[in-house]
Amino acid sequence: IIGITGASGAIFGVDFLRRCPAEEKYLILTKWGRYVLKEETGLTEHHLAEHVKKSFSDDDLSAPFSSGSTPFDALVILPCSVSTMAKIACGLADTLLTRAAGVALKERRKLIVCLRETPLSAIHLEQAAKLSQAGAIVMPISPPFYHRPQTIDELVEQFNAKVLSLLGFETALAWKPEALK
Repeated sequence: IIGITGASGAIFGVDFLRRCPAEEKYLILTKWGRYVLKEETGLTEHHLAEHVKKSFSDDDLSAPFSSGSTPFDALVILPCSVSTMAKIACGLADTLLTRAAGVALKERRKLIVCLRETPLSAIHLEQAAKLSQAGAIVMPISPPFYHRPQTIDELVEQFNAKVLSLLGFETALAWKPEALK
């Protein structure tokens, strides 16, 4: 499952949807995620449909991923707003995305929260720590520069390659440990 919230950085979510080789991908686009997607990229949910099996409304708490009985491998929230992170950290499950994140935590499924905010307050850091302690991977959107990127797309691609590697997919990261040999 890929969740896109209203945090700036919609380009990361779009690129991730395009690159993720998972056979079945599902999208949860929040109300503000739709707005920021359109403002930052000119795209709508319709443009993303070809990259997912199905898209769900964030208001639909009857959707399958609201229940632990519906299996899914992982939930990646990219980009994740601090308000969404806060809701998840506090156990609030008032939307499909926050409910699916709660399910991921309680069922010990992979949850990757790609936070797009800076600076972070002490409250944000406490919430991120709570999520990490509960088993989530908190990954601020901080692209690498090892590969000397020339474009924004190259920055986005390398960050998303790291997310994909955390999900177990083979990626072409520019910097690899074998370079130490």
